[in-house]
Amino acid sequence: MLKNYGKIAISIIFISMFLLILGIKYVLGQDLVIMNLLAFAAFSIVIGVLSGSLLLYKLQKAFYIFTIGLIIGFFEMYRSFIAGPQEFGDLAGILSLFIFTAFGFVIGLFVEAIFYLLRKNEQKD
Repeated sequence: MLKNYGKIAISIIFISMFLLILGIKYVLGQDLVIMNLLAFAAFSIVIGVLSGSLLLYKLQKAFYIFTIGLIIGFFEMYRSFIAGPQEFGDLAGILSLFIFTAFGFVIGLFVEAIFYLLRKNEQKD
């Protein structure tokens, strides 16, 4: 399944675009403008390309950690939208999505680097 990195990347692009539009339009109740859609498309494409490249280079652990970070980010975004849309809930929601996604990516790369170094040291001995 993880060999179809192109299909997985495209599906992640469409799913993240759908979840962003759903969150802003229906959960938050904001009207969407062209700049919002362009920003959502850019974010979704970046997320899809990152996930596809992780699978292309056979970094499955990093892909799973990145995906978990993305799921947590969307969950926190929706939670912030529901909890406090009058205050800074919209800004906090989008920022939490970005932060958890970035943390998932960085932590995934650290885990892969640690496993790479451990395998390299085992081969020396």
